[in-house]
Amino acid sequence: MATPFVVIGGKGTGSVAVEAALALIGAPYRVQEGAKRAINPMRQVPALILPTGELMTESAAILIWLADEFPDAGLAPRISEPARAAYLRWMAFVSAAIYSLYWIRDKPSRLAADKAQEGVLLDRTAERIAACWAVMENQLSPGRYLLGDSLTVLDLYVTVTSRWKPRRRAFYKVAPCMGEVVRRVDADPRLAALWAERLAFSKGWEG
Repeated sequence: MATPFVVIGGKGTGSVAVEAALALIGAPYRVQEGAKRAINPMRQVPALILPTGELMTESAAILIWLADEFPDAGLAPRISEPARAAYLRWMAFVSAAIYSLYWIRDKPSRLAADKAQEGVLLDRTAERIAACWAVMENQLSPGRYLLGDSLTVLDLYVTVTSRWKPRRRAFYKVAPCMGEVVRRVDADPRLAALWAERLAFSKGWEG
């Protein structure tokens, strides 16, 4: 039996995109919940322990590596394909411009001096997230998926990240075309069990 990948993660976190990629690849993996997050020097999830024992961190890097390591799964444009540049651009954009803001939003007291400032930070980061989704919306011409007719890890990344506060209704408002794509990924039967267990569509999930 192949040595499984080990995902250090948690329900509703960025590890779910990694778990979704592994599920579509068909690679064996198991999840260790966030109590093990100390394995990451940044003390955050996700992290991925490879079958070789090597540690990977950073959600975008993990997703890019998995897609390249398992090219037959078709989860990324290959290096020679025209869509590769856009794929790398938007993977980096989501990570740097949007995902990174959740370090603040998850615990605004990290930067705010008092409760009033915490509210300001939450409001302003929500505005920034919406503005960044709008930038992406205005520069993409999606097909069935964000980069055309093939699902990539970029679709998984955006689908998971757009679920976080200020949640999907705010996302749909500024990114209606991307909204159609993430709804399609939400409904992918190959991921139904994973979504139900790790990022459930519970009442009010869209915001």
